[in-house]
Amino acid sequence: MNGSRRFGPGWQCAVFALLAALPAWSPAAEQHALADVPYVPTPPAVVDVMLGLAGVGPSDYVIDLGSGDGRIVIAAAKQRGARGMGVEIDGNLVGAARREAQREGVAGRVEFREQNLFSTEIGQATVVTMYLYPRLMLQLRPRLFAELKPGTRVVSHDFDMERWLPEARVTVPVPDKPYGSPSSEVFFWIMPANAAGAWKWRSADGVAAANELTVSQTFQMLEGSGVAGGRMVRVESGRVRGDEIRLMLTAEIDGRAARHELSGRVSGDTIRGKERLPGGGERDWSATRIRRANIKISDE
Repeated sequence: MNGSRRFGPGWQCAVFALLAALPAWSPAAEQHALADVPYVPTPPAVVDVMLGLAGVGPSDYVIDLGSGDGRIVIAAAKQRGARGMGVEIDGNLVGAARREAQREGVAGRVEFREQNLFSTEIGQATVVTMYLYPRLMLQLRPRLFAELKPGTRVVSHDFDMERWLPEARVTVPVPDKPYGSPSSEVFFWIMPANAAGAWKWRSADGVAAANELTVSQTFQMLEGSGVAGGRMVRVESGRVRGDEIRLMLTAEIDGRAARHELSGRVSGDTIRGKERLPGGGERDWSATRIRRANIKISDE
């Protein structure tokens, strides 16, 4: 299914019958199988919210996966000064997008490729947009984590990515929407840095050997445990947003829970930031990763 497409009544039966007839299933085969689904464009109001939520600007490179008539990439270039690329499997729509880019005067800033989105290199994107069949989105999800840099923004029209919770979700009124309810959902994510593994950390006046945390990461969420200041601690409310990390450490002191917060930026195997103390105030802290682990991106 290309982005900007929806299914009409009875789509489930038609799609499953078509897929059942294929000799072998693959993401590429599914995209080709669904290429003839009637094209439905993303409404202009939704395009505006998608670009606004992602904060698209002149320094951005936008890749629209399933770009249809190219309206998202063209709007990003004309309204916000960005550069971009649209990927679309329907050659007629690719031709229409190129002509519209010429007409709007942005052909020098955008390109459109007739290509399977599963074979498209996406690592250069700072923003990825999509309006895709949910199964395709879940199949793309591992590639997003493998290829996109921390801080890359991802925006989807109408469909989420299940357990990968969005940073924001906006309902856009679309009174003249030709299908479904008179509104659309826009979902927004920020690619997180990898903070999983074991870390040695020190405060400005602390001893590194006495502080160690083992952190597990599922999408952007963190949990774990370790030792801080000679006490056992656990990680609560841990989160990575791009390269920004925030951890709440909880320890038992005299039968009461004592909490303090660590925040900072992840750069490879180091973190530098601020530690907020239980009694108020803050001090610098830094950490070095001594054992690396992978981000968990499974829905199991």
